[in-house]
Amino acid sequence: MGRRTPHATLQMIADETGVTPSTVSRVLNSASEASARRWASAETINRIRAAAASHGYTPNPQAVGLRTQRSRLIGVIVPRLQDYVLATIYEGIDEAATEKGFATFVTNSLDDPQKRARATETLLSRRVEGMIFGDAQFDGEFLQGVAERGMKFVLVSRRARDFPSVTCDDHLGGRLVGEHLVSIGRRDVAILAGEPYASTGLDRTRGAIDALREAGVDVPPHRVVHGRFDAQGGREAAERILDSRPLPDAIFAANDFAAIGVMGALRDRKLSIPDDVALVGYNDTALAAELPTPLTTVRSPMHEIGRRGLEMLLDLLQGAEVEPLRLPPTLVVRESTVSAEASRSTGTDGSGPSV
Repeated sequence: MGRRTPHATLQMIADETGVTPSTVSRVLNSASEASARRWASAETINRIRAAAASHGYTPNPQAVGLRTQRSRLIGVIVPRLQDYVLATIYEGIDEAATEKGFATFVTNSLDDPQKRARATETLLSRRVEGMIFGDAQFDGEFLQGVAERGMKFVLVSRRARDFPSVTCDDHLGGRLVGEHLVSIGRRDVAILAGEPYASTGLDRTRGAIDALREAGVDVPPHRVVHGRFDAQGGREAAERILDSRPLPDAIFAANDFAAIGVMGALRDRKLSIPDDVALVGYNDTALAAELPTPLTTVRSPMHEIGRRGLEMLLDLLQGAEVEPLRLPPTLVVRESTVSAEASRSTGTDGSGPSV
């Protein structure tokens, strides 16, 4: 067991490890192993961390800010923090920031350009050291203006241009959906593609269409409908699809909550899932497995996206070069595409195996 030293200081750890206090500070506040290696060898890094852990040392953000004239504050803008996916991503951001001695300030833009601009100005006035955007629009025009002002930022969940970003590999996720629908014999697929300005829906849609096309299944333009990433948006988009004929034999909603809206529309028309229409969502939110018909969906690493986004931003703030990061998705098959009877006959269980 390590000893916990009251009021442990950087100088105390520096004396014990034979380095300067500034080296101790840089190592302990590095966002990643690569960043720490800019300041010390692997052996020295291990000694510093071991000494800090032994003394129970944690950085004091206020003291660091006074000493360095840094705010130790990260600004975060998301469309809606009430959204489960965005809230989970933010939890990852805030968790990683706290571990590194930073605080976060989060606000909602509602995907409104004017609200986004006002929120950005508010955060800049609070002297944030960097920003994380969860509401990036695919054209990246607004972000270009932020970059020209010299503010370091990272995108999470959505991508735009070649700006630093951490996302799920949404194109691959869409491909997994297309391949799965082909494998269960679905040939007339409709897609609820989300908002046309968000890379998430665009990439997921393109991935599904690519996989279907390679299997000889065409998705005509009228089978791709854009709408909001929520239950009401999903219902409205599904109504447009179901008003056309013939009915599709599968619907891919590029968001779990939109898929829930589709379920309501299908129920009201007395259509069975999956016998009449197979249904796939995206993100594998906590609700997906608990629905009356458990939802086949693509699991995205939401919490990790947030953590890695914060780490990437801190690397940027320390002058490191970074590349966009795409985290792998996983298809989770449940009864909305494979009936319980079919699942039993193939030896799968109702919870839905990950494939």
